[in-house]
Amino acid sequence: MKQQGMGSYRWTICALLFFATTVNYLDRQVLSLLAPDLSKEFGWTNTDYANITAVFQFVYAISMLFAGRVVDKLGTKAAFVLAILVWSIGAVMHAFALGLGSGMASVLNALGLAAVPVSIAGFMIARAVLALGEAGNFPAAIKATAEYFPKKERAFATGIFNSGANVGAVLAPICVPLLAAVWGWQAAFVAVGAIGFVWMGLWITFYDKPEQQKRLSKEELAYITSDDAHVGTHAGAAGLALSWVALLAYRQTWAFAFGKFMTDGVWWFFLFWLPKYLSAQYGMTSSDIQLPLAILYSMTMIGSVGGGYFPTYFINKGASPYDGRMRAMFVIALFPLVVLLAQPFGYISFWVPVLLVGIGTAAHQAWSANLFTTVSDMFPKRSIASVVGIGGMAGGLGGVLITKIGGWLFDHYGALGQVSTGYTIMFSGCAVAYLLAWCVMKTLVPRYQVITEPSA
Repeated sequence: MKQQGMGSYRWTICALLFFATTVNYLDRQVLSLLAPDLSKEFGWTNTDYANITAVFQFVYAISMLFAGRVVDKLGTKAAFVLAILVWSIGAVMHAFALGLGSGMASVLNALGLAAVPVSIAGFMIARAVLALGEAGNFPAAIKATAEYFPKKERAFATGIFNSGANVGAVLAPICVPLLAAVWGWQAAFVAVGAIGFVWMGLWITFYDKPEQQKRLSKEELAYITSDDAHVGTHAGAAGLALSWVALLAYRQTWAFAFGKFMTDGVWWFFLFWLPKYLSAQYGMTSSDIQLPLAILYSMTMIGSVGGGYFPTYFINKGASPYDGRMRAMFVIALFPLVVLLAQPFGYISFWVPVLLVGIGTAAHQAWSANLFTTVSDMFPKRSIASVVGIGGMAGGLGGVLITKIGGWLFDHYGALGQVSTGYTIMFSGCAVAYLLAWCVMKTLVPRYQVITEPSA
């Protein structure tokens, strides 16, 4: 229970994480919103677009592994500054994709290698830099949450900052097409990418470790660190961060990684492909999809915050934080099953798949808020970002797989005049992914067990 006069500075940190995640998703979604127009301008096929997005996902996956380690080594403050600096530069680089592609083609020609089309090569380079930086967001944010919140508040705090993804997804369809229509697609990338530099200044000003934070009261600091007294000395300051090899020896690591592998790709599929889906199946333009996507991601924001708070129902009834989260995640995993109805009833109106997919994406964010927090439930603070990085790599690889499968299916069935069949197959896989992930996670970690670091 909150103590009177304790203070609430930790929620200021949560607000900064929310802002960072909003910027993160604004930057990554600009391409998907402009994809229908860019595909026409540059003659991209679905496979071409899939290859561009797959580069982002592959680089993001590999970078996540190292990002987690970098965050644990550099510390949350410095690592987050580095991450957003790199991804903001990458976001702006999209505006210069043709020049980047020309340079890459010249190098490949000089080496006697076949050149990738200029537009595709340029966007691949920009996506790779964007992914390299964006990989640092969630390891740093989850670590900051573990530093500033006791376990019983972490899922709720994670749900709040994770809802920034949905705010970014709501804002992007509103502002990106407008920016592109008025000033051109290049200006859309530059304007959105520049927002990250504003966040950097706020983060540098307001973030320090809790024990060094002058704006934090003694009572709030004691509340934040209240879990440490129950963990034991092995998780204290003398603890040594676990190595990758050591972390991979734990079933808890594999449970988190499998959960990410199975479900991250679902979110990215909807994020990257929904504009093209509405364009292909309903003939909608960039301006047409603004309202549907804004409503869909508004639903998703509710799922993120509500899902983060949901486990407290079980925790207040006596369940451990981990057990409460797993019970909540089982209930949450049932909701994406409604996506199975999106295509069979899509003939009624485009609003049917939009609203049903909205329920599925809301469930994903509720799931994600809790999945992330299982790491801080089970692992000591020094190793949290590393575990998140391992899981993030698994999630990124899952995203690469689902993107490549989607691109192939849509081109294959599109050539047959049956593109809706390809979307039916993809929606079906997305719908059942969460239940499968939960069953495997529960099998790997049937009961809560905390992991301690070795003493120095």
